Amino acid sequence: MPELHLPWIELAIVIPLIGALVTGLTRNPNAARARCLVVCVLTLACAIGEWLDFQSLHTFEAHDHWDVIELVFHRDVFVIDELSAPLLPLAALLYLMTVMSTLRTKVNRFSFGWALVSQALLLATLSCRDPWVLITLLSLATIPPWIELRARGRCARVYVVHMGLFVLMLVAGWSLVDTTNRDQPLGLLPGALLTAAALLRSGIVPVHCWMTDLFEKATFGTALLFVAPMAGAYTIMRLVLPVAPDWALQSIAVVSLITAVYAAGMALVQTEARRFFCYLFLSHSSLVLVGMELVTPIGLTGALCVWLSVGLSLGGFGLTLRSIEARTGTLTLSEYHGLYQHTPTLASLFLLTGLSSIGFPGTVGFIGTELLIEGAVGIYPLIGTAVVVAAALNGIAIMHAYFRIFTGTRHVASISLRARPSERVAVLILAVLILGGGLWPQPGVASRYHAAIELIRHRHPPAANFSPATNTPLTDDSDSVVLSESHE
Repeated sequence: MPELHLPWIELAIVIPLIGALVTGLTRNPNAARARCLVVCVLTLACAIGEWLDFQSLHTFEAHDHWDVIELVFHRDVFVIDELSAPLLPLAALLYLMTVMSTLRTKVNRFSFGWALVSQALLLATLSCRDPWVLITLLSLATIPPWIELRARGRCARVYVVHMGLFVLMLVAGWSLVDTTNRDQPLGLLPGALLTAAALLRSGIVPVHCWMTDLFEKATFGTALLFVAPMAGAYTIMRLVLPVAPDWALQSIAVVSLITAVYAAGMALVQTEARRFFCYLFLSHSSLVLVGMELVTPIGLTGALCVWLSVGLSLGGFGLTLRSIEARTGTLTLSEYHGLYQHTPTLASLFLLTGLSSIGFPGTVGFIGTELLIEGAVGIYPLIGTAVVVAAALNGIAIMHAYFRIFTGTRHVASISLRARPSERVAVLILAVLILGGGLWPQPGVASRYHAAIELIRHRHPPAANFSPATNTPLTDDSDSVVLSESHE
């Protein structure tokens, strides 16, 4: 297996851990924020370095240079491929934007030390291919939000019960993978347990109440960072897709489609901003799972593109709501607030990220949404129709929230509510990525296409060599031709 030129992965994991120790020992909240910001910048630089280094190798997968973990376990533990390579910079960017947009008035409520621990666990998870190590990392990642809930004196029973079931089903399901014959009746049990665990972590209906509970009781930043990277989708790609039978994928598609439409409808009628965002995110993340069930190049490519666009767009959308909430307190959608005159920058980012999440032309979400709908309609026309309905409801919900928050009345404030310099930098970065990815989508689509092809080949090696446009055998010489034709 090729190796990276520098140990980017290990640096991206170790730097936040060291930063968490230093930040945790800092008693001054403002100093802790400044140090956390430096650590997040360094981590993002390592994640981008890993991505660029991986791209220069022109391979599907690679392991770290000077892999210390490999020397201990005598096998490759941290390996990146075309699926996970762009996910690491995206995750690091979300943490950097969250810390950067945290106002000084809120530094006492947000734990920067535990945020860095969560970042290290997330980057390790996205770099992990070993099943048991991955399960361990996914389990450990559930601890920091629980610690925050306990520190805030909030009841964590709902969160603990759901995450406890998630960990239990993961461990039990993978324990039975190698010990159970799939031809026997009990052979269905491992796939069922792993599928149920992934659906629970993704917040699929009817096991979604833990997500709304987390957004109501934890800080907005912690809840956003726990759900935005979509660890449930990564669990499906690494643990469920390679071993689960077809019925498991079909069940994921059905419940995910129901969740997408249901959550979009719920987002439309919410009166609290946090619950509105929770249902909006739940609807979009469910669409990613729908595309994963298609297991066709176009459908899976669309799902992987939507995965990145949702993480970027709704991550920025959530940070915008968080910044507005830091100025006004708990935000309700039952009345007009008229904040546009005071926060035009945040209003513009709110609209840009919201429209990008539903696939507005010229934004990063457009191509992925189009590919996802095309892949769904080509196999299941009703699924394609439901995806369009969910996107339409989400669009209406976003515009409804925009008018409620930024228009309708004149807001009177005794202090300035304008965006701070750090927030303006975050707005500029997100706007460039969203618009740049929409105006120049080919590199991202090509990367997601190659990742989809390899994932399909790992699941069905003999049957995966076919053209997404014609369902004819696909040779290595014609691969690039079919790719260019399918994305014109």
